[in-house]
Amino acid sequence: MTVPIPADGPGEVLVAVRGGSEAYTAWSATSIDRDTRVVVVDSVSARGVIVERLPS
Repeated sequence: MTVPIPADGPGEVLVAVRGGSEAYTAWSATSIDRDTRVVVVDSVSARGVIVERLPS
């Protein structure tokens, strides 16, 4: 994650795509700190995703 996701707005995550990484705007039901591994659970647009913390 490159920009933390606050409880009331979007952040930004890097997603592995085609052998590289691309930045996507990301939303979550809970706030998530920077450098936290996440999993994409849904897409809301071509460049927007819903994420959750990656279970450990």
